[in-house]
Formats: sequence, structure tokens, C-alpha cells
Amino acid sequence: RGRKLDSRSLQLLTRQLASLVASGLPVDEALTLAAKQQRKPAISTLLLDVRSRVVEGRSLAQALAAHPRAFDNMFQSMVKAGESSGFLGAVLNRLADYCESSQHTRQKVQMALVYPLALLGVSMLVVALLMVFVVPRLVGIFSQAGRELPLLTRMLIAVSEFFSSGMALVATAVLLIVVLLCRQWLQQEDKRLRWHSLLLRMPLFGALITESECARFSATLSILLGSGVPLLEALHIATRVLDNRVLRQAAGKVTVAVREGSSLGAALEKGRVFPPLMVHMVASGEANGSLGEQLDHVARHQEKELELLLGTTVALLEPLTILFMGGLVTLIMLAILLPIFDINKFV
Repeated sequence: RGRKLDSRSLQLLTRQLASLVASGLPVDEALTLAAKQQRKPAISTLLLDVRSRVVEGRSLAQALAAHPRAFDNMFQSMVKAGESSGFLGAVLNRLADYCESSQHTRQKVQMALVYPLALLGVSMLVVALLMVFVVPRLVGIFSQAGRELPLLTRMLIAVSEFFSSGMALVATAVLLIVVLLCRQWLQQEDKRLRWHSLLLRMPLFGALITESECARFSATLSILLGSGVPLLEALHIATRVLDNRVLRQAAGKVTVAVREGSSLGAALEKGRVFPPLMVHMVASGEANGSLGEQLDHVARHQEKELELLLGTTVALLEPLTILFMGGLVTLIMLAILLPIFDINKFV
């Protein structure tokens, strides 16, 4: 009951259920067949538990609600709307599309960061090996000369001794404690709000967060409205998909404003954190009665913007990482070679 499904498993499971329900199978039979198709026993067990609740007379949405970690509020609400409208298969297909799109975006972000992080990791490993194994041997050679070493070499030796001694472990432990304290500090809502506000103001990364969050918010609203969920309920659910506390707080104020009679476009504009194009397209959708479609267009536009920003970020990160690590290795090599170039002083 407490199992959380990964995005890939949820997307495949939803697609299977959509196909089975759309083919005319009763929900309980569709759940049985879907359970048999699962490779992971835990997912099969989860589906069979949902099926048993459906057989007892509960709706599919009610049965899914018993597993909130696997099926969130948005999933439950869309299934409920699909059951009420009689288009459960179509709604499940839209849910599968949404899960697939979310997973695709997440993979793009991860893949974009793989190369710079791998390059940084390998470079740091090389530097650490130089510090621990190469530099100490050279220290012995240089110290026999009894002459003063260049400042850069002395600094390198000091760093190497730090790495070779137990102080490196102490520093690592202190760093871990600081990280844990920071995480504890961020558990406080006001502190997390300040941190998330700072993230939004960061160059490039702030834009990445905004585009990603707004794309998810718009896509969630679009499919909820398209599935027959009332606007206020859809806003309440879509607000929960936002991870950034500043944007979530702004979306909460939008929900309150709409409940008090404001239009969605006006409420978004008043929030001052949502992209102007998003506000304009939502207002246009409300005016011509195509809010769901316009929100879908907004989501697609935000995803394209996110891809462009990711490309720009990676294009900047790669050369910066290479320059940083190249400069670091160059300094180490200079520190090693300077005394060798000056070897005549040691004779």
C-alpha cells in the first residue's frame, strides 16, 4: 500500500489499462490482465489489491485512493472524471501521454547533465590521485635539495598533505554535517520559501525552474479540464504538482482569486511570477472558450523553451567545466615542473 511507482512503471501501467478498458473489457478484468503483464511482483500485487476493491463494489478512483503514494491526487481525479463521463479509456490514454511527456522531460534534464558531471567527476578523481600518490613522492625528492621551493609548489604540497592526512576525512565529515543541517533548516517552510525564491533569481537556472514548473502546471490543468474536472478542483490539484514553493504559493493565491470570482488570466497576471505568454494565452483561451486547448499549447511551448534553455545551459557548462579542470591540472603540473626547471639550483 505504501509503494511508490516510478514514472516509467506508471506510464506503462496506465497505457496498458487504457488499451484494455478501451477494448471493452470490464475494469476488474482489465486490472487482472494488467497484473499478469507486470514483470515486478510488487506492481502485480498492487493491481490485484485495486481489483479486489473494485470487485467489492468501489469505483476505480476509490480503489486507487487506497494507494496514494502510487496514484496521486491528479491521477485519482482524472480517473474519477473518466468514470463519471463514461470515457475512462480516453482519459487513461491522456494520463499515459502526460506520464510519458513528464518522463521524457525528466530524462532530457538528466541526460543534459550527464556529460558535464561525468567530466567533472573524472577530472576530480585524476586530481585526487595526483595529490595522494604522485605529489608525496616528489616532495621527498625536492626536500633533499634543502632549498626553498616556489610558492605554487609549497601550496600544492600543503594541499597534498591535507588529502593524505586524516584531516580530509574530518573535512568530509564536517561537510556532511553542514549538508544535513542545511536540509534540516530547509524543512522550515519560511526558510524553504526564501531558498526557492533565491533559486528563481539565479541566471539560467531560475529560468529552467520556471519553464519546467509552468509546463507541468499548464499540462496538468489542461488534462484535468479536458477530462471534465471543474476549474477550481483542477487548480487545487495542479498547484500540488509544483515543487518550487514560491510558484506553489502564487498558484494557491490564483486558486483563491478564481474562487472569489476573478478570471484565471487576471489571477495569473496578478501573481507576477508566471510567464507573460502563459498569461496572455490563458486569457485568450478564456475569451474564446478554449481554455483547455490553450493550456495544452502553453505546456508544449514551455517544454520547447525548456529544451532550448537546457541546450544553452549544457553549451555553457561543458566549456566552463573543461576550462576549470584544465586550469586546475595546469596549476598542478606547473607546481610540479617549476622545481624541475630550476633543478640547477639543487645541484
